[in-house]
Amino acid sequence: APYIYLFITLLLNFLGIAQGLNIHISMAESARTVLIYLGIPFGAGVVSRYALIKAYGRAWFESIYIPRVGPVTLVALLFTIFVMFSLKGGYIVRLPLDVVRIAVPLTVYFIVMWFATYWFSRRLRSTHAEAAAVSFTAASNDFELAIAVAVAIFGINSMQAFATVIGPLIEVPVMLLLVNVARGFRKKAELVPTSGSQGR
Repeated sequence: APYIYLFITLLLNFLGIAQGLNIHISMAESARTVLIYLGIPFGAGVVSRYALIKAYGRAWFESIYIPRVGPVTLVALLFTIFVMFSLKGGYIVRLPLDVVRIAVPLTVYFIVMWFATYWFSRRLRSTHAEAAAVSFTAASNDFELAIAVAVAIFGINSMQAFATVIGPLIEVPVMLLLVNVARGFRKKAELVPTSGSQGR
């Protein structure tokens, strides 16, 4: 919520980007939105974990419950993206230049963040596996949360919601490309192991 308030309400107005848009989002409004889309699922996960482990045991929870409930997250995310694409598909076709304007900086961000994080991780003597995991975490984005927040604050028909839909379209192919890069680095790392990996 502080980030949303800082970037959208303060910085956009300070830089003059929000002129004519009349964007004023309070921190309380941002916090409420994040709480609904993150807090409720998190709370439900904590309660269900402790209650079910206490009732049925950890073995049942991890071997039966988790495999059955796990796909719900993926299905919910895919459903959200499907609904957004179905509503915003016309914009994507009619506004290709806007799609490019969103896609280019996102692509640069993903690539720069991945390589910079990988380089720093290896400099800190992390193994290739550790560096790759941290790099994908740093480069990827929570677009499902961005979509939810944009819809809740600006409305499902807003251009802000449209911009968040472009994110997964760009993130998925770029991340797949970076997976191939990571595989290439793994082969190189196997030939020249780091001192950290030698100590393990």
